[in-house]
Amino acid sequence: MTDALFTEFLLVLMRTLTIYFAVLLIMRIMGKREIGQLSPIDLVVAIMIAELAAIPMEDISRPLHHGLLPIAILAFAELAFSYFAMRWMPMRRFLDGSPTLIIRDGQLLDDEMRRTRYNLNDLLAQLREKDVFNIADVEVALLETSGKLSVLLKSQKRPATPEDLNIPTAYEGLVSPLIMDGVVNHRVLQMIGFDEAWLRQELLRQGITKQSDVFFASIDTQGQLYVSRRQLKGQAQVQVE
Repeated sequence: MTDALFTEFLLVLMRTLTIYFAVLLIMRIMGKREIGQLSPIDLVVAIMIAELAAIPMEDISRPLHHGLLPIAILAFAELAFSYFAMRWMPMRRFLDGSPTLIIRDGQLLDDEMRRTRYNLNDLLAQLREKDVFNIADVEVALLETSGKLSVLLKSQKRPATPEDLNIPTAYEGLVSPLIMDGVVNHRVLQMIGFDEAWLRQELLRQGITKQSDVFFASIDTQGQLYVSRRQLKGQAQVQVE
């Protein structure tokens, strides 16, 4: 490899990594959303950022700031629009749209379906994904701005809950992960009021001398410890205390 080719390779590598981390930082600043939950303006901004990021990577004769500056401007505009949308309902409705009522009291609202270009095949498929096979069982169905369908069944068709049956239940809460991939989560240990010495003692009670032998360990709000060892000879060893 000649010096010129090596220099060009280093230049492309540096520009690519710079743009990668810049775009990653900007996307993190813009907030966390799943692809299916992107509003139209979020999707437009994401596509434009991808196009702008490709320009200085494909053409190294262009200055790097020709790609980074427009990306930064787009990110600033997105943050500004989001800020105003949080405080002004008309702006929020313009940017994100509004949910559309598709089913009311078991009846299809075909006018709304035509207005949103939402066909029966899509509706039936999304109802089946929610284990609903009879439109007459639906009290309300809303087509969200993300394209997902929110469904409320009629009260007679909903599964019975412990509250319906007057059955008392205990608080469950969240399971706290203590070890992941052999690494102790000290922050979680501190949050639940334990330390690493207690964890080592609990592992010793199960015959585990090294935390690196643990693939995953967690504890629930009832104090029950779950431990999954690393696979040994193709079999996972799971212990619940």
